[in-house]
Amino acid sequence: MKNLLAIFFLFFCVPASGLDIDFGRGDVPVTVSKNYNAENPAPLIVLLHGYGSNGPQQDFYLGLSRVADRYGFLLVAPTGTLEDRGEGSGRRPRTFWNSTGACCDFFDTQIDDNGYIVDIITKMKSEYNVDDKKVFLVGHSNGGFLSYQVAYKNPGLIAGIASLAGASHFKARVAPEGGVHVLQIHGTLDSTIKYEGGDIGGVNYPGAMESVSQWAKYNGCQTQTGEGESRDLDSSLEGYETIVSTFVSGCRSGGSGELWTISGGSHIPRVSKSFSSQVVEWLYSHSKP
Repeated sequence: MKNLLAIFFLFFCVPASGLDIDFGRGDVPVTVSKNYNAENPAPLIVLLHGYGSNGPQQDFYLGLSRVADRYGFLLVAPTGTLEDRGEGSGRRPRTFWNSTGACCDFFDTQIDDNGYIVDIITKMKSEYNVDDKKVFLVGHSNGGFLSYQVAYKNPGLIAGIASLAGASHFKARVAPEGGVHVLQIHGTLDSTIKYEGGDIGGVNYPGAMESVSQWAKYNGCQTQTGEGESRDLDSSLEGYETIVSTFVSGCRSGGSGELWTISGGSHIPRVSKSFSSQVVEWLYSHSKP
């Protein structure tokens, strides 16, 4: 567990640009594209950080706010709950999202983070002209786990998610009522949330392909995968190191699955300069019908 905490935590901290809005748990940084016009619906991206991190740190790492003007979206980067470890624990409390049993409500608070993210989206829609067909979640690690859960519980609200080093739920469930586009990005050498799946504290989580396959079945896609063009997502690795696998045939309206496998990639890859743009462009091409 010690290694898990250390790897999840990002040590960068920069002030977020844009506005601060209270969605019920205190002020949250909101980036509004300079091209935003209230007469035109704008895409909304909610960025969910990893365990031990926070919204501004996660945005500094992935750089979504830096491309907001180019693509014209609204960005919200909330921060999860700080653990209460109790007096005398000797361990520094970490921020977390309550997503699945595996990650990362380790003190069983049962806090309703799904409801919180839904509240964020609802309030953003009340204050801005949000495009209902382009509401997306981007999550890293613990934030990736939560992205899957919010999509599962609110398929009519979420058009698509992009999970970096997260995972879906392990136990069998019925398919959600509506389709959701799912992108999983995962390094093969991730020792924290393992590419092939594993467990945290004895609670299992599915691997990268298993997570995407699960959602491909939910979306009614054919089980045979296709291949897309290789990508450059990790600047520490040579060439186009990322292999693309797709589930796009026979899917029901508004749903698909895709896996970007970073060959040799770690839990916190050194993302390429074009990483955020590639993710945003994928999301934009996977809006609701």
